[in-house]
Amino acid sequence: MNKHELNVRRHLCPMPVIKTQTAIKDMEPGDELTIIATDPGVKHDIPAWARIHGHELISIEDDEDDIILKLLVCE
Repeated sequence: MNKHELNVRRHLCPMPVIKTQTAIKDMEPGDELTIIATDPGVKHDIPAWARIHGHELISIEDDEDDIILKLLVCE
């Protein structure tokens, strides 16, 4: 399992989802992607995208300035 990080701070919808989709294309099943964002919409958009595309949401965390999501690449 490899761990990857994607910084989408200051990007608004739909860019965090598009950049997540692009990043995952280069990953293998079992890899973990940490997404760091500031747009509160990612708390709904990325979990919905992950569910549709067969990936697993591990966690969502609201930090003081950021929203941190962790995904497990499943396909």
